[in-house]
Amino acid sequence: MTRDAAQQSADDRDGVDRIVEQWARERPDLETTAMSVFGRIFRLSRLAGDRMEKAYAAFGIGRPEFDVLATLRRAGDPYQLSPGELAASMMLSTGGTTARLDRLERAGMIERLPSPTDRRGVLVRLTPQGFDVIEQAVGAGLAEQRRMLAHLPQSKQRQLDALLREALAGVRTDADVRWLGANLSVRLEEPAGSPPKPDAGQRPGSGRGAS
Repeated sequence: MTRDAAQQSADDRDGVDRIVEQWARERPDLETTAMSVFGRIFRLSRLAGDRMEKAYAAFGIGRPEFDVLATLRRAGDPYQLSPGELAASMMLSTGGTTARLDRLERAGMIERLPSPTDRRGVLVRLTPQGFDVIEQAVGAGLAEQRRMLAHLPQSKQRQLDALLREALAGVRTDADVRWLGANLSVRLEEPAGSPPKPDAGQRPGSGRGAS
């Protein structure tokens, strides 16, 4: 390896590399590629979460509220779902969903209406205020995500997307996906360095990357 190549290799090293190198020294019997992969996935998720949270805060909401508003907006006109449909889409328990709905209703961004087909049921609908908020917030959040990947050409972004899809498809089950959705939703809400705080309906879990 030339001196320039060695310098480039050293410059490319990150915190995950240093952790893996320490394990290689202490446990040379371990094959640590998976540790590197998931260490970077977790770290990227935490960085993205912090930046997305700041983007949404400009509109008076956090990630939990964004998830509700975005789910209703994606449902299409008339932008309403039952609480059960919302919970299933966000991969949360109904209890975890209720707390979010209460906050949004107090803020005037959603309203609860009687279900026309179930006397005991309700529907959750975006208000005009909620519609305006999510229209702006989704654009701001996507712009932040695009900035985070701007150093990668489009071809590499598509390649990364395809590889992650393939990796996820090979390991997930329905139960895993429900837990992952709840777990990442909570983790992306937390500032970097904060201890995890389980949302309602979330099973305990951890994962701060390579360790």
